[in-house]
Amino acid sequence: MGILIRGGRIIDAATDTDKIGDIYLEDGMIKEIGDQLTAKEKSDRVIDAKGCLVMPGLIDLHVHFRDPGQTQKEDIETGSRAAARGGVTTVVAMPNTSPVIDGPDRVNYVHNKAAQLSGIHVLQAGAITQGEKGQELSDIEGMVKAGIPALSEDGKSVMNSSLCKEAMEIARDLDIPIFAHCEDIDLRGKGCMNDDENAVRLGLPGICNAVEDVIAARDILLARETGARLHLCHCSTEGVAKMMKMVEKEGLKNITAEVCPHHFILTSDDIKEDDPNYKMNPPLRTQKDVDALIAGLKDGSFQVISTDHAPHTMSDKAGSIRNAAFGIVGIETSFALTYTALVDKGILTLKQLVEKMSWNPAQILKSERGTLQEGHPADVIIADVDHEYVIDKNEFASKGQNTPFDGWKVKGKILCTISDGKIVYQDKL
Repeated sequence: MGILIRGGRIIDAATDTDKIGDIYLEDGMIKEIGDQLTAKEKSDRVIDAKGCLVMPGLIDLHVHFRDPGQTQKEDIETGSRAAARGGVTTVVAMPNTSPVIDGPDRVNYVHNKAAQLSGIHVLQAGAITQGEKGQELSDIEGMVKAGIPALSEDGKSVMNSSLCKEAMEIARDLDIPIFAHCEDIDLRGKGCMNDDENAVRLGLPGICNAVEDVIAARDILLARETGARLHLCHCSTEGVAKMMKMVEKEGLKNITAEVCPHHFILTSDDIKEDDPNYKMNPPLRTQKDVDALIAGLKDGSFQVISTDHAPHTMSDKAGSIRNAAFGIVGIETSFALTYTALVDKGILTLKQLVEKMSWNPAQILKSERGTLQEGHPADVIIADVDHEYVIDKNEFASKGQNTPFDGWKVKGKILCTISDGKIVYQDKL
C-alpha cells in the first residue's frame, strides 16, 4: 500500500524547494514528487495536506532514552512514541545509561530492541571511555562494527586531553564523529545554574560560562589538529558562538555544533523561583548569550537544532534546583518551539528550520534521510503552523513531564509522522 500526500507546501532544504505539490510514497521510499499525482492502487492511503507543511522527518542528534537501566524515566518504546509525536523520525541516543553503552553487545541490545518496539530509527551512540570513567577507551572499533553513528561521553567530558586526542584519532580513522559534551567538571564544582545575579538571588551555586568554553576550545583545537569530525552538543554561551564563527572563517568543515530550543528561548531571568524544571546542563544563560546563539543559527555558524531530551521521574525533579537532576524533556515540543520562536518571528526561514532539524543532521550522520528527494527513504512529516495550541505536559507520550514550557502557547502542530513509508503518528487531518 502506497501513501499519496496531496496539495501540501513541500519544504526541502536539500533541494531548495518551497512549493505546493504532491508526494507519492511506496515500499518505504519517496517514489514521485509532482502536481496532480494519482494513487497507484485502490488500497493506497490518500492524505489531504492542503494548507499544511510537508517536510522531511526531523533528525534529533541528541536524546536520552534511558534504556537500559533507567527505564522508570524513559524506554525505547515510549521515547520513540514521543519522538514520532514531535515529528522526529531519527534519533541518536546518548550512551550514559546503566550500564553505559561502551561495547558492541550493549549497542546490539538497543538496536535489536528498537527494531522490535520502535517505529522510528533509533541510532545508539557509543561511549568514548569504558563506563564513562575517563580512564580507558571503549571498544570503539567493535561498536562501529555494531553500527554506532557517533561516539560521545555525554553527561560529562573526557577530562584527560591525551586520551581525548587518542579517541579523536581513532574516530577519524574509522570515519565516525565525536559528539562532545563540553564541561570542565572541576570548574563546575557544585554549580547548578548560571553564575549570575539570579543565582545570587536564589542562593544557589553558579556555573560560569568558562565551564563550557574551556573544553569547547580544547576540543576544537584537538579536532583541528587531528582532522576528526567533531560535533559540539547543546551549546549555550556567547564564547562558543564566537568560536564557531572562527571555525567557519577558517573553513574547518569537520567541526559542527548544535543549539537546543531551551537555550535560544529562555534565560536565567525566567527562573523566578527555585524550580527544578529550569535545571539543565549546561544551564540557562543570559540574554547576551541567547542573542549570540540566535545570531549563530541565523548565519549558519551553528548548523543543528537538537533537543537533549532528558526525561526524569517526578522524584528526580522534586525539591530544590540545588539537588535535583539536570535535564528537561524536549522531543515533543522542539518543532513548535523552534517555529514559534524563530520562524514565526522572521529570524529563520522554513527552509533554514528544515536545514537545521533535518538536512544538516543527516549530513553529519552521512545518512540518506533528511530530504524529500525521489529515491530517498520515506521519512515525512505533515504540520499545521497556523494551528496555535498550548503545550500540556500531561499529554506527552514520554514518561517524562519535566519541562519549563508547560502552558506555553505555540504554533506548529505535527499532524502526521511517516517513517520508512509507515504512519507512526497521526493527529487530526
